[in-house]
Amino acid sequence: MSATLNMLAVDKLNGNNYASWKNTINTVLIIDDLIFVLVEECPQVPAANATRTVREAYERWAKANEKARAYILASLSKVLAKKHESMLTTREIMDSLQEMFGQASYQIKHDALKYIYNARMNEGASVREHVLNMMVHFNVAEMNGAVIDEAS
Repeated sequence: MSATLNMLAVDKLNGNNYASWKNTINTVLIIDDLIFVLVEECPQVPAANATRTVREAYERWAKANEKARAYILASLSKVLAKKHESMLTTREIMDSLQEMFGQASYQIKHDALKYIYNARMNEGASVREHVLNMMVHFNVAEMNGAVIDEAS
């Protein structure tokens, strides 16, 4: 748990680092099996006579949402955390941040493409590491509006 919080504290979202921050948050949510709160709707609050399965599904989602929400708020600058602390779901917070900072960034796209075009594998280097680096940069470029096709 403290390793996760340290990871989030190192790269707090300040507006200029949205792409890397979002990658970090998604990684943390995947590792802690919380990513489902971004894609699944919150189950209905169970009635008093609801089955145990229905109650457990709701409780699992609510607990995961609170944990993911806490991770996200802890990884924001103080101003951004204050603005988003009243939002009840993780998805609300992420949608708001996407709207604020998620526009395709020309500079990020440019830097990723420049890396791809100029990358050379050094003799004796790990092929796996080189391929992973290239995949990361292709993903960053595409996330920021680059069209990767045969012509490019």
